[in-house]
Amino acid sequence: MKKLILRYHFFVLGCITFVLNSCNTKFRVWVGNNSQKIYNLKYGEDKKQKMDVFLPENYSEDSPVVLIVHGGAWKYGRKEHMIQIQKMLFKNNIPSINMNYRLVSKKITYKDQLEDISAVIEKFNSLAHKADLKPDNYILLGESAGGHLALLYGYQNPDKIKKIISLSGPTDFYSSEYLHSFYSKYTSNTLQKVVGTKFNRKNLSEDFEKASPIAHVSHVPTLLFQGNKDFLVNQQQGLALDSVLTAKNIPHKLVFMKNTGHAPRFFSKKKRDSIIYPNILEWIRK
Repeated sequence: MKKLILRYHFFVLGCITFVLNSCNTKFRVWVGNNSQKIYNLKYGEDKKQKMDVFLPENYSEDSPVVLIVHGGAWKYGRKEHMIQIQKMLFKNNIPSINMNYRLVSKKITYKDQLEDISAVIEKFNSLAHKADLKPDNYILLGESAGGHLALLYGYQNPDKIKKIISLSGPTDFYSSEYLHSFYSKYTSNTLQKVVGTKFNRKNLSEDFEKASPIAHVSHVPTLLFQGNKDFLVNQQQGLALDSVLTAKNIPHKLVFMKNTGHAPRFFSKKKRDSIIYPNILEWIRK
């Protein structure tokens, strides 16, 4: 009985401490003096629908929130793979969200993943005032498959997305250049699962055009990273989108890296620290 009473005492004391520490904070979880890191905040009912929110100590009300979308061929990966970028943003006083999303399966396609991005934005919009931030003021940053989702969602929602950053993101699943390339031969099996429609080269469904960011370009400033030796996302993917953005006179920058493969920040600390991170920070602050 004494043990039960003691446990109850500590439980109540813990609750009181939690409430007191939560007063005058932007969110309930308090880390450091004026900064906060909130892990695994739910934005939906699926176990994958969780996000990490990092709020640094100093930022203005006009600061955009960088929403980070991981890669992994649409059917692998998790937000923890992008933690170094989130830490870098935090160090530079940039608010960020690092999200998980439902992975492609027989029931899940890229459309569901776009819905997850929308759900994250809706969730954070409801909390933005607590963080002294404005709603619908986001920069989408995606890597590989996440780059594709960032580009596609950003171009389709220019009222919410102020800028896009894509690291090695696929852009084109339907053009004649893509269909006649060797790249299409080893990616088509994955893409038909992503799109949820059979890939028939001779009679390609318009669903593959709908899934291609290059077909939805809107006036959202875009930063692209592309390696010329990328065997997972062919260099033509980045170059083709760059050409469309140039033709439409949309503010953009292509960081074309020679002797560089896919997602170089994983494999080259030198390129990450001297090329990728500085360009990301410059694009955010422009």
